[in-house]
Amino acid sequence: MATLIEQFAVLLLVASLVAIIARRLRLPYATGLVLTGVALAALPAAPHVAMTRELIFTALLPPLIFEAALFLPWRLLRREGLLVFVLATVGLLLAAAVVTFGLTALAGWTLLAAAVFGVLISATDPVSVIAVFRDLGIKGRLRVLVEAESLLNDGTAAALFALVLAAYQGDHPTVLGSLSALGLITVGSVFCGVLVAVPLTLLSASSTDHFVEVTLTIVAAYGSFLLAEHLHASGILATLTAGLIAARRGDSALVSAKGREAVETVWGVIAFFANSLVFMLIGMHEADQIYSSIGADIAIAIALVMLGRAATIYPLAAVFRASRWRIPGAQQHILFWGGLRGALALGLALGLPDDFPQRERIVSVAFAVVTFSLIVQGPTIAPLLAKLELPRTPAAGAGAQPKKTGP
Repeated sequence: MATLIEQFAVLLLVASLVAIIARRLRLPYATGLVLTGVALAALPAAPHVAMTRELIFTALLPPLIFEAALFLPWRLLRREGLLVFVLATVGLLLAAAVVTFGLTALAGWTLLAAAVFGVLISATDPVSVIAVFRDLGIKGRLRVLVEAESLLNDGTAAALFALVLAAYQGDHPTVLGSLSALGLITVGSVFCGVLVAVPLTLLSASSTDHFVEVTLTIVAAYGSFLLAEHLHASGILATLTAGLIAARRGDSALVSAKGREAVETVWGVIAFFANSLVFMLIGMHEADQIYSSIGADIAIAIALVMLGRAATIYPLAAVFRASRWRIPGAQQHILFWGGLRGALALGLALGLPDDFPQRERIVSVAFAVVTFSLIVQGPTIAPLLAKLELPRTPAAGAGAQPKKTGP
């Protein structure tokens, strides 16, 4: 235990140094951490932390999802709800289909392996997306669309992933059965989030202690996630629900008006810790994983993932062209290029059964696609914003949490 704590302490120290350097170089914090992780992996005395599904999902994703949901602006989210829902559901299905059938036709993957990879890689990762967009100081409608979609499509991806695994384990769901299962997982996940967050809200009303409020939000984040996972629902969607409930303001809110500043500060620190570990571990493990992949597989997968993202954004944006949810052309390009992948895809890949067909191939190519996303797409979002002349506010510093105005 002591050795593990020492390793985490060293990684956090390195992350702090990277934050300072990334700010000076105007490099996205997430990209700097991944590159640092790759460099650390080459050192013989580098800390070694096993990157498992339990570490990514159980320890690091819940606080990151909760913190992101806690600061989603409610007014904009309600106004863009239909568009976000379509992007996170229909859009993810389109992207997954493009990747699945492309891998079977172009790379010779089996349909099962391609379907699993298509589902896990098609969801834009909230950890990656939010970290980069905060560093760039993007606010307003564009940021809400990117962050909300990246949060909500995780629930869709988790449900589809469960359905594909069920098919592998011998179940043969029909279309109607699949839709019913998807709906059941969604409703069950939301219910878990409500079941945990609402009682904690009532408990919080009996206390004016800021430390109690902070503690209750942490319980809400992890409690909703663990309950949903125990019931075979989506922990991510449950934590998202709990975070949105905690974001409410007023007399019945989980966090009081006086305690909100303390809660924001603590969750900003928690998010910084979790982000630092996630991205650095991705870089460290990518150095080992990518070399076990087939070069052609990597190139084809990256091309298909980008094509699938294009199939999500541009056709669906055309559907809403004449409505109040119209997405300007410049923002469509940012939504396309800003659809980063990250810890979610790796957590799902690492969670595949050991005997799953082509498991190592799936994991290796997933690592490669995620690394491309963070090292190539991440640093080029800012130049794209400048080229398209989209407004953004100066970043508060690499990895820093901008001051929130709340929902």
